[in-house]
Amino acid sequence: MPAPDPIEDDDDAPAEVLEAPIDAPGVRLDKALADVFPTLSRARLQALLAAGAVSRDGVVLTSGSAKAQPGLYAVALPPVAPADPQAEAIPLTVLYEDADLIVIDKPAGMAAHSAPGSETGTLVNALLAHCGDSLSGIGGVARPGIVHRLDKDTSGVMVAAKTDRAHAGLSALFAAHDIERTYIALTRGAPSPARDRIQTRIGRSTADRKKMAVLRAGGREAITDYVVQSAFGRPARPGGAPMAARVACTLQSGRTHQIRVHMASRGAPLLGDPTYGSGSPAAPVRAAIAQAGLGRQALHAAILGFVHPVTGESLRFETAPPADMMRLEQLLSQL
Repeated sequence: MPAPDPIEDDDDAPAEVLEAPIDAPGVRLDKALADVFPTLSRARLQALLAAGAVSRDGVVLTSGSAKAQPGLYAVALPPVAPADPQAEAIPLTVLYEDADLIVIDKPAGMAAHSAPGSETGTLVNALLAHCGDSLSGIGGVARPGIVHRLDKDTSGVMVAAKTDRAHAGLSALFAAHDIERTYIALTRGAPSPARDRIQTRIGRSTADRKKMAVLRAGGREAITDYVVQSAFGRPARPGGAPMAARVACTLQSGRTHQIRVHMASRGAPLLGDPTYGSGSPAAPVRAAIAQAGLGRQALHAAILGFVHPVTGESLRFETAPPADMMRLEQLLSQL
């Protein structure tokens, strides 16, 4: 059995001390540090400098605007405070539940687990209240029961483990990609051709570490099969793309922001996506987004299918997109 992949996440992997030589005289220190420590933003480095966590050859430095001098630089990262999520009585739409696992239809706006800016109101908080003591410790204190995740503003079907044996079995299924996952996306324009497989490598963007990107080297393999199910609005020119489209995306891997990055790489970013939605939709599409009240990326995890890791039963769950996406699609169909 292959070793499970870690849950795809946006959090940085913590480390005690990062070290690297710098030989860039005349360059601002915070910029020079950001160049050699690409996992740290300049803002975070400035905060670490102010906290006395940066040194050169053992000498503490505090000013990011000072000029860098040649030497061995060390950045001491503070330990990550252990998460201790609390049970919260948050209503859940439960699609299936037994002694080993639970399947829910996660609403948009709910984070899977605690993260900076989302310390409460998460799926973990809701599961702790719903499942009680049975969930405690399954998969770790910070993310009990969580074996995969959806972005906070992505809605749809998720499964969580209630026992250690279910957690191990589900983790193995996700690691082997032996699981059915199809998402519905509403996009600006439409990817071309109308049906295809996107196979790239995805990793942290070298230009903006808060974003993921298609990389020529490094990162991890990412595969998305897609099909354009509907096209909306006449193309602005003969042979051009429609104004918008409904696209079904089936994951063959599970990388952070995979569908959002892959659709954007085909010139069809998700409508409402604040991170990868570069460029503006056509005016009628913008009006439809506003009328539908869509305030997030138009992405819904519609289908989740897998073999129950304990009973061996084949399970498959499908849910319709929530009201904001349904209303937007209705308005787009009138263009």
